[in-house]
Amino acid sequence: MSASTREAKWAKSPDFADRPDRVEAIAAQTAIDKINYLDSGLNEVACRECGTCVLVRKNSYRHTSVQWQDDPDAVCPVLRVDAADTGTSITPREGCPNLRASIEQAVIDGTVPVPE
Repeated sequence: MSASTREAKWAKSPDFADRPDRVEAIAAQTAIDKINYLDSGLNEVACRECGTCVLVRKNSYRHTSVQWQDDPDAVCPVLRVDAADTGTSITPREGCPNLRASIEQAVIDGTVPVPE
């Protein structure tokens, strides 16, 4: 089978064009998922070293979600230096140890709850 034939027959997911009720149900569930995964349970945490503020959700003691409100390289001095050393802000890196410590302290203080 040629690549063009494969592309014509394969789709990541069906579009349900013939089932408008299904399209509506998928759209509703997508909106709920967006709230659950991107918006709910977020708590503001400010870095105790530089004051950079991020949104944090703990999904467990080992899993932390962090949403930056601005470009990390612009607002975090540690990451700014790291990006200057690596030459790009998208290079994989460990993150800011100061922010990590601030998040850990927020968990200890109870500011960021951890689900059971």
